[in-house]
Amino acid sequence: MFPCIANIISDYAKETQLSGWIKDGMFWRLLSFNPSAMHLLEANPDKINWYWLSENPSAIHLLASNNRIAWHNLLENPSAIHLLESNPDKIEWYWISFNVSAIHLLECNLDKINWDRLSRNPSAIHLLENNRDKINWEYLSFNPSAMHLLEANSDKINWYWLSFNLSAIRLLEANSDKINWNWLSRNPSAIHLLRDNIYTNYIFSNAAIFQSNKKGIYKQLIECDFTSQSEMTFD
Repeated sequence: MFPCIANIISDYAKETQLSGWIKDGMFWRLLSFNPSAMHLLEANPDKINWYWLSENPSAIHLLASNNRIAWHNLLENPSAIHLLESNPDKIEWYWISFNVSAIHLLECNLDKINWDRLSRNPSAIHLLENNRDKINWEYLSFNPSAMHLLEANSDKINWYWLSFNLSAIRLLEANSDKINWNWLSRNPSAIHLLRDNIYTNYIFSNAAIFQSNKKGIYKQLIECDFTSQSEMTFD
């Protein structure tokens, strides 16, 4: 592979930037929660909010190398299961019931599950369907894997929580008067709605405020010198 292309691919893997329509002024507390903001956080470690970083699934390398973990936040972090399994004394079942990567632990400890929290867990639909009497329908409105249950029980929808549901955009667009804009500001699937409406600082926790610099990458590819194509090897 040409060095030019190798460099471009390397850059592409990390080349993201804040969307132009985001207002100036970083809200670092919520940005620390944003999995797409690692390049900014790594460049500004003094501004990291370690409490919120403990929930960031892209920040495990930083959390593992620093002794500033907020354990009950880490219990919700889907990338932290190996740390939690290595520290079983830190497990609190209330918090871990929301962790999408903890289903194997929850299935073996049904008596310890917090069903309110589990109702929000996208990986727990099989457990919820088998225990419908334990579902918290308000929290289920948050669950992107529960749309079939919510649509069949529309009278039980909580629009506050639904505003954060990644799979509920069609319902939210059809019921814009019921949207909670604080929660919608955190919803990556709602970025097209947020561009044209007033949003809150919670927008900084939304991974969709970052965009890959694809145009810049394509421009580099076009300008790349391919005169030595005959020298290419394919191993």
